[in-house]
Amino acid sequence: MSRKAGILGPFVGLLAVVLACSASLFAQTGALQRALVTQSIDEDNLVRLVGNTRPEMTPANDRGAVSDDLQLEHMYLLLNRSPEQEQAAEELVNQLHDPKSPVYHQWLTSDEVANRFGPSEEDVNIVTTWLESHGFTVHNVYLANGVIDFSGPASAIREAFHTEIHNLSVNGKPHIANSSDPSVPAALAPAIHGVVSMNDFRPHPTMKPRSAYTVNATSQLLVPGDLETIYNMNPLYARGVSGQGQTIVVVEDSDLYTTADWYTFRQTFGLATKFPQGTLTQIHPQPSKAPFNGGACTDPEVNGDDSEAAVDTEWASAAAPSAAIVLASCADTNTNFGGYIAIQNLLTGRARPPAIISISYSGPESEWGSTGNAYINQLYQLAVLEGVSIFVAAGDGGADATDMFAPAAVSGINVNGMASTPYNVAVGGTDFADTFFGTNSTYWSATNGTYYNSALSYIPEIPWNGSCAGQLVTQYLGFFAPYGPKGLCNNLPSDLTWLLEVVAGSGGPSACAFGTPAIPGVVGGTCSGYPKPSYQSLVIGNPRDGVRDLPDVSLFASDGFWGHYYVMCYSDPTKGYGGSPCVEAPVNWSGAGGTSFGAPIMAGIQAMINQTSETYQGNPNFNYYQLAASEFGSKGSSSCNSTLGNHVDRDCIFYDVTLGDIDVNCLPWGVVNGQTVSFNCFYDGATNGVLSTSNWFYKPAYVTTKGYDYATGIGSVNAFNLVKSWPGSRLPHQR
Repeated sequence: MSRKAGILGPFVGLLAVVLACSASLFAQTGALQRALVTQSIDEDNLVRLVGNTRPEMTPANDRGAVSDDLQLEHMYLLLNRSPEQEQAAEELVNQLHDPKSPVYHQWLTSDEVANRFGPSEEDVNIVTTWLESHGFTVHNVYLANGVIDFSGPASAIREAFHTEIHNLSVNGKPHIANSSDPSVPAALAPAIHGVVSMNDFRPHPTMKPRSAYTVNATSQLLVPGDLETIYNMNPLYARGVSGQGQTIVVVEDSDLYTTADWYTFRQTFGLATKFPQGTLTQIHPQPSKAPFNGGACTDPEVNGDDSEAAVDTEWASAAAPSAAIVLASCADTNTNFGGYIAIQNLLTGRARPPAIISISYSGPESEWGSTGNAYINQLYQLAVLEGVSIFVAAGDGGADATDMFAPAAVSGINVNGMASTPYNVAVGGTDFADTFFGTNSTYWSATNGTYYNSALSYIPEIPWNGSCAGQLVTQYLGFFAPYGPKGLCNNLPSDLTWLLEVVAGSGGPSACAFGTPAIPGVVGGTCSGYPKPSYQSLVIGNPRDGVRDLPDVSLFASDGFWGHYYVMCYSDPTKGYGGSPCVEAPVNWSGAGGTSFGAPIMAGIQAMINQTSETYQGNPNFNYYQLAASEFGSKGSSSCNSTLGNHVDRDCIFYDVTLGDIDVNCLPWGVVNGQTVSFNCFYDGATNGVLSTSNWFYKPAYVTTKGYDYATGIGSVNAFNLVKSWPGSRLPHQR
């Protein structure tokens, strides 16, 4: 044997092993990817796709069928996976996050996901041909998560799906929606999960503009320098870690009013001076395959959601000031949310997707419908399989995501379906407890720094709660209870009647990701939640409820009741949008609260984690909960209890919030057969009740506990310690 052959010999053997393994893998893939349509199509033999009608579709709201020629634009048809594919995809997610697995962090491309877990070519061809035979235009097929993008007239919906599109009037606003659950030929039913949306109801931004509070000596407005101090980001910046080389994509259905606001924000608060690397880009991501007819992502321009775009771009940059901030926006269609279109195209484009995506919109599980929830779940799973971390605002309606910002909760306990999948980080909301404790001067300087910052240290936290139902609000205002004839919610002073509002950081158990409510929009009937992911079982306090629980982590989110809220540069002068000129001191700027802020901030913290470890991390919850389990142990960590404030242990990764609740005020839903019907509302004979897990006893939804709780998850974070403790961290020494 020649010397050359002797050198190549081991490599030839290794290559043979690799090829054998690859052949085995492709054999397994072939076994998983199989045709689900096995019969010829009979248009008279139908199967109803249950759980896909909006709760607003009622006789009282119905205004009759739309015109036959009304075009429904860019609907998404979701295809089913085989049970074998579904199980294999879930198992692979766990393996990708298991350091002991041979495939640990070996993220897939969208093409690889399509090859392993996508629909068969036969099913795609049959379904697209069927759609086209009914007059629809098929724009694109996203094989990675089995989505067909199609458009067509209302008459084609009636002919193909055996339901009508009707005009609705809901709270004085016009809408369209399908009048009943769609049906498809029985032969196609094994392959078709359903149409993601046949209506124009959209998720809502999770941002609460501040009320007209008077700014005085007891009010401290949060600016980036305060955030950096409170959540201990400055030691990271001192080590040269501020998101360099990282990209954070914030997903919107609106453009910024003006990019000048972002630059003014960074200049005013010193970010541009100290971290000049930070950039901002606006994009409208298109599918990798050119659509046959019409663009899937059109420029939404500026609309009422541009305030959300301002929050997300500015505060992602506040946390990771050297990162590249990308605003990815697509216009809503009359059947599709622009944010979905943007994420769909980002995850399936030709280029590798961004490592971090933040989205701050909310809508309850019970209203998305069977197919809507399945689409969100599978979209986020696709992201995680590609190594992408998804951060989602948990919501601003306490335990009732349905009635966020309404005068009262009437729909019962429900969570944000955009944040409840096992594949995303749900970010909840806290407030600062210094005003409650009377210790403002301990935590805030009497004078501002160069960039208007005044926070002195970490500040004790409580759940964000702007409702009269909150226990701490009740106690602070001198009442014994929030409910009952003598309770706060029924005896509010005239200047505090605005406390009758569903405003609080959201949390609770997933309860209607699957199935159909017996009463439209209200959890019940055949509803069930996502199974509990393995990472949540690690932490003390996490309920043994068998389902996914929200939130995961929390950050400051208040809109001002206790004297603190976020400052933002948002200068849109449009009436009703809440903009203000960004001139002079920021006390006159726009201000707001909401979990909208927490999602992009946590995304920024993740950017710094990625900078010091690996660029792609998949679902960070696997590490968040592992680190929290180590810190809390089996009894909780008394040294990391948030109420200690500036006396918490310097090594805490998470601050365990143990005081307060996210309970909100509620009203009985109505009278049925002479009986008052309540959904999770304990009102004790008075007009205004409080949200409770019992209608007959006061069991507020929900209170804080040691370790995990529905109010704040595993708590808030010490950013420096989180980055330092991250598996594989290569945090530099201080410069």
